[in-house]
Amino acid sequence: MGTVIVSHAKRSLPPGIPDQSDELERFKASINLTEFAASEGYLLDRRTSSRNSAVMRHPGGDKIIITRGEDQHWIYFSVRDEADNGSIVDFVQYRRRCSIVAVRWALRPWIGGSIVRPTPDRYVPELVPVTRDRGGVIRTLAVMRPLVIHRYLEDERGIPRSLLEHPRFAGRVLIDTRSNVVFPHVDRDGPCGYELKNHAFTGFAPGGAKGLWVSGVKRSDTALVFAESGIDALSYAVLYPDDHARYASFGGSMNPLQPALIRAAIERLAPGATVRIATDNDADGTGFAAIIEGLVAERGRGDLVVERAAPVGAKDWNDVLRRR
Repeated sequence: MGTVIVSHAKRSLPPGIPDQSDELERFKASINLTEFAASEGYLLDRRTSSRNSAVMRHPGGDKIIITRGEDQHWIYFSVRDEADNGSIVDFVQYRRRCSIVAVRWALRPWIGGSIVRPTPDRYVPELVPVTRDRGGVIRTLAVMRPLVIHRYLEDERGIPRSLLEHPRFAGRVLIDTRSNVVFPHVDRDGPCGYELKNHAFTGFAPGGAKGLWVSGVKRSDTALVFAESGIDALSYAVLYPDDHARYASFGGSMNPLQPALIRAAIERLAPGATVRIATDNDADGTGFAAIIEGLVAERGRGDLVVERAAPVGAKDWNDVLRRR
C-alpha cells in the first residue's frame, strides 16, 4: 500500500482578501485607540491624563480611560459601565452592536488604508505601557468619587468639611466603595497607588506603589509642606492655614523611588520659597527630615528656606489638632 502524503502548506488567499489569522492582534496593538476614539467624537481631557493613561469623554456622557498593556495592546475601560472594557475590538463592537466581521471592516482602513484622521491635538501619539498592577490602580481610582464629608475625618480626626471643599484640596481626597478615605499617590508616570484610612484601619492599594500624595498647586505658591501622611498634611493645613502653601505626603516609610519624587517637587518651587518639613516628632520623623534637608542641599537650592515644623508635645500633627 502506498504512502499518503498530507501537505500542511498554507494556502494562498485570493487577491484582495486579507489574512485574518493575526488581523485582530494587529488591530489591538497597531491602532492608537485614543486616535480612534477621537474620530468617534471623544474629547481628550489632558488635565487628568498622564504618561500612562488618557482620559477621554464623549459629549453623550461616556468617560473612558485608555492605557497600553505590557503586551503593547491598547486597552480601555468605561467609568460609567463596568461591562464596557477591553481592546479596540471590544470598543467598536460594544458601541456599534455589530458582528466581528463588521468590526474587521471598520478597522482595516486604520492599518495601511486611507482614512480621515483627527488632528494631533485631539489624541495622544503614545502612552507608556503600564504593568498589570498599575493598570489596576488606575482603574480602581477612576471609579472613586471626590470626598466632601466623612464622619471619620470630622469626628475622629478633627478635619472639617470646609477644608475638603477648599480649592486646594477639592478632588485630591477620594472615597471608595467601602467608604474608606483615599489619598491617591502619583509618580513620574501618573497614578501609582493610594493610601486608605478609616476607623481603626490603615491600608495601601493592593499591587500599588508609594509615590507622593499632592494637593493642588498654584504658580503663586511660596511654600511646600511635607508630611508623613495625607491625614497629617490636612491637619497641618487646618492648624496653619496658608493660601500660598502646597502640601505633599509620602505615606510613612520611604521606598527607594520616593526621594527622587520629593526632589522633583522641590525643584518646581520658585526662588525664595519655603520647604516646611512637618514630619512626626520621633526618631523616624527626624530621619525623614534629614533626608529632605539633604535633597534640598544636594540640588544646590540655596535660594530656598528650609524649616523643620515638628509638633510639640505630640507625636504628629493630627494629635495636635485633636487636642486643640
